[in-house]
Amino acid sequence: MEPPDTFHLSAAIGWMELGNCQEAHEELGQISPALHAHPDVLAARLEICSKAGQWDKAAETARALVQIRRKEPQFWISLAYATRRMPGGGLPQAQEILMNARPLFPKHPLIAYNLACYSCQRGNLEAARYWLKTASDLGNANAVKVMALNDLDLKPLWKEIGGS
Repeated sequence: MEPPDTFHLSAAIGWMELGNCQEAHEELGQISPALHAHPDVLAARLEICSKAGQWDKAAETARALVQIRRKEPQFWISLAYATRRMPGGGLPQAQEILMNARPLFPKHPLIAYNLACYSCQRGNLEAARYWLKTASDLGNANAVKVMALNDLDLKPLWKEIGGS
């Protein structure tokens, strides 16, 4: 990417960071149509749509990023997160996405962590415990514990993991 497209991308990111998703979308719209599928543009669009709660658009954008940058786990996580929240989506679909991503990223703690959240919310506490332990083993156990104790998805396990 080159100017002026890079300027529009930077402006879009700036507007998004300021919380003005409308202006951010408008800046992205100024980028040359040939670059709308550029991974950096898609990543910015994903952030903006997520921040705006446009989960169907966020899921569509994350799906495109998963195809383009298959080896980047954050896009799989974003796809699952948006799919959970989009109309017609839900926990089973989000969980399936991360179960498909798991073999690609067996050592990524946030995939295991999110699988713990989805399992817990679906009422499978045994699986939630397994995935939470896996996330702790793969990542920083203290950070995972703190995150879990602040995550409403895992509230049914708070007493077990040290909360009240």
